[in-house]
Amino acid sequence: QVQLVESGGGLVQPGGSLRLSCAASGFTFSRYAMSWYRQAPAKERELVAAITSAGGSTNYTDSVKGRFTISRDNAKNTVYLQMNSLKPEDTAVYYCKARRYQWGHEYIYWGQGTQVTVSS
Repeated sequence: QVQLVESGGGLVQPGGSLRLSCAASGFTFSRYAMSWYRQAPAKERELVAAITSAGGSTNYTDSVKGRFTISRDNAKNTVYLQMNSLKPEDTAVYYCKARRYQWGHEYIYWGQGTQVTVSS
């Protein structure tokens, strides 16, 4: 059974930090590109950061560059999102996503999300 379980969300003051984790099971994690998305109330879900299957390449949406860092540990089947200098506009539900494209098929899995609230 495929599972992606996010953790690490919570309430933090502006300027603070959080580290999100996404633990994967039920599929070959090291073969999947991983990404973090977020969705704020009444807004579309947006890509925050992504990392290739081996971790050699990352990319970020402009609003988090220099503040967020995505990383992965393939031995632990886990992807992380280190979030520093948090702003109120970072408030959202954060989701991790696994994606692989092979032999004409796209395989995508989503986690259930973890709430991040940045407020004083």
